[in-house]
Amino acid sequence: MPKLEFSEAVDLVATKDARYDRDAYFFLRDALTHTAKQGRKAAGAAMEHVSGQQLLDGIRHYALKQFGPMVVTVFEYWGIHACKDFGEMVFNLIQAGVFRKTESDTIDDFKGAYTFQQAFVEPFLPETAPPMRRVRMNRPAKELN
Repeated sequence: MPKLEFSEAVDLVATKDARYDRDAYFFLRDALTHTAKQGRKAAGAAMEHVSGQQLLDGIRHYALKQFGPMVVTVFEYWGIHACKDFGEMVFNLIQAGVFRKTESDTIDDFKGAYTFQQAFVEPFLPETAPPMRRVRMNRPAKELN
């Protein structure tokens, strides 16, 4: 059986599982590439395998870089609401023969790494300012007529 092009595999996967937008799979592939490149830079050698936790960390960095404060909006449009959704997508691509896994890889690797609130909303919230002190203003006395 000939290997499918990525876009053909995404079409096949999206037909079987319509929860996620096609663009989400392309983002996932790009985030995986980004994660592997970052791993190579850090280790000084090629990464042979990216774990689920490493991929989620890479997705977080890549998404913030690509979409800034709009990350959650984009992900929701694509049908992604939590880290486990990325696991579902990864395993859809594994079943399609696009991604590979090791014996120790499971879909549970993608559960509970972070909440979208922590990862994508809180970085853009203003820092909490110290409470303002009440300042008593001296008011001028009323002028007498």
